[in-house]
Amino acid sequence: KALAVPGGNRAFIGILDIFGFEIFELNSFEQLCINYANERLQQQFNHYVFTLEQAEYAREEIAWDSIDFPDNQDVLDLIE
Repeated sequence: KALAVPGGNRAFIGILDIFGFEIFELNSFEQLCINYANERLQQQFNHYVFTLEQAEYAREEIAWDSIDFPDNQDVLDLIE
């Protein structure tokens, strides 16, 4: 019901950004661009903070608990 469009069925694409998806009656192209930028920033953050750091720990043989994190590449591929 929350995503229902008054006046009939219409196709839409919903995207969750790093700060949560804003719920508007109708999302604009501007909101899509904001969400895309946030997804790109999240991917950069994940890559540098998790992927590269964990690889560095492995190279230096530092004991640590591996951190699992969601990969948002599918979302970026969808938009691109």
